[in-house]
Order: sequence, then structure tokens, then C-alpha cells
Amino acid sequence: MSPPLTSILHSGYQHPVTRSWQNQGRNLTKSMFMYPLFITDDADAAVELQSMPGQRRWGVNKLEAFLAPLVAKGLSSVILFGVPLKTPKDARGTLADDPTGPVIEAIKLLRRVFPSLYIATDVCLCEYTDHGHCGILHDDGTINNSPSIARLAEVAVNYAKAGAHCVAPSDMMDGRVGAIKQGLVDAGLGGKVTLMAYSAKFSSGLYGPFRDAVDSAPSFGDRRCYQLPPSARGLARRAIVRDVNEGADIIMVKPTLPYLDILSEARDLAPDHPLACYQVSGEFAMIHAGARAGVYELRRMAEETAQSMVRAGATLILSYFTPEFLDWLDEPAPL
Repeated sequence: MSPPLTSILHSGYQHPVTRSWQNQGRNLTKSMFMYPLFITDDADAAVELQSMPGQRRWGVNKLEAFLAPLVAKGLSSVILFGVPLKTPKDARGTLADDPTGPVIEAIKLLRRVFPSLYIATDVCLCEYTDHGHCGILHDDGTINNSPSIARLAEVAVNYAKAGAHCVAPSDMMDGRVGAIKQGLVDAGLGGKVTLMAYSAKFSSGLYGPFRDAVDSAPSFGDRRCYQLPPSARGLARRAIVRDVNEGADIIMVKPTLPYLDILSEARDLAPDHPLACYQVSGEFAMIHAGARAGVYELRRMAEETAQSMVRAGATLILSYFTPEFLDWLDEPAPL
């Protein structure tokens, strides 16, 4: 008989990197930075993203050369986002777990060439559906929750079978954490693969550069019916508690800077869980824009914002500044 999903603890500390996230200290360290990577289906791609300075869409053939210097500097974890551009999309996101698709190909490559690198995978359907929404739809264009969570669980399990250490559902469908956790248990992976839940993910104006990067803007409507309203403190609290009760190993708040109060409350609501935050594309672009305008110095503001996240309770920061922090944390802080 399987234990309750909330009784499965091994999945949260079965890897050296996840063990480091159990430390709820207050200092910035290299291991608390996870680097988001956009992986496209052109194997030789290295396409600059104009709205996100220094970031690219990568093909699998370019990943080893790009990541090797970062791993040597102490990069310990990445999260993969698939960007299929050459193959037609469909209504159920078939490309999400295509065995020859960019994410699964990247998982296998990175497991082989960087055995110590911790690999998380974003689990969502928006990059892979022809309508750009995060789940499967009813005929009237509204979210059909039950088949959506079944499909998301299927995708998550296939990423885990391919070698992902962590699956991270960002879709905000009701009940998807429990469905994914149960799918991992049924596949014999319940205690081996970490489940990081985007628990308090808000409907934000800060996602624009990301949607350009992954070609995932909705073809109609928006995502306000499943992403949280910006003023919804109570809903955020309920979502965090729900995901804890469904077996999440890590809780995430996204975006970060406008929601530091929610991040702090998440620490109180889930005091014994590692707490992640995502410094999203718009936050990253804003910091760069301010530095270019001479409002502040880039490093100082990047560090100040990261420190605010840790002060609020974060133990893991998903950030496009990760490569810079690998250098900055080896250098004396500027006066």
C-alpha cells in the first residue's frame, strides 16, 4: 500500500543540491541560484533574445560548450523550458513530452555530460499548444481542468523517466500537484524526483519577455482565470497550503519583487519546506533597463533584489542573473 502523498519526504533531499536547499540560512550562495534555459528544436541554435540581455534560445548541440564554464564556476542547477518552433502544435500539447523534442533531448544530454548538474523541468502546456493556454480547453475556450491535470501528470512523469531530477508545474491548474505526485508514485519515482510547485503564480505584467522567448502568448483571451489576481493574498495562501497538502516538495512564488509579502507569508505557511522564488523576465529586463539609464549600478541592484528575496524567506532563486552571481559571489562586494 502506498503511503499518503504528503508522507513522501525522500524526494525533497535525495540529491546533494536539494539537501542544500533544506538549509534555511540568510546568506546568498551559489547553490541557491537555478538558471532558466530556453531549449529550441533547432539543435544548432544560439538565438539572442532582444528583450532579455545576454539570454538565448539554445539548441542541444550548443548546450555543453555554453554550460561547461558555468558548471566549472559552481552552477549546480538549471530549469529547462522547451521552445518548439519547427513542428506544428496541437490542442493537447503533444510536443511537450515528444521523446525527440528539445526538453527530453536536453535532459539526456545534460545527465551524460554534467553528472553533478541538477536538472529541473518546467511542466506546462502553453509552449506546446496551438492556442497558447496552459491546459486543455472546452469547446467554448475555457479550461477543462480534469484532462489538463491528467496530461500534465503524463508530461511530468515522462520528463522524470528521461532523467529529470525535478518536475515543476507552472500551469496553475487545480489539483495538478497531487496528480503529478501520484503519477510519480505509480511510476516508481515518488521518492526519487522532486516536485517543485509554482504555488503562488500571479497574473502579472512582468511575463512579456518570457512569452516572446518561448513563443507562448495565448492566441485569444488571457490567463487570469487560472493565474492568481495580483491583489489575491487569500487565494495565494490557499494555493500554497493546497500544494503542501498535495505533496509538493518545494513551494514557489512568482513573480518575486511585487510579491515579497507573499514570499514572506509562504515561509510562515510552509515553514518546513524549501521556498523558491522566480525573478521573472520582466524583473530581469527592468533591472537591466535601469542600469542602462544610469539609475543604478547593475550588480548592486541585482544583489540588492536577491538579498531581499532571501530576507523574505527564499532558499532557492530562479534567476537569469545566475551566471553573473557565479562570478560575483567569488569577488569582494563593491564599496
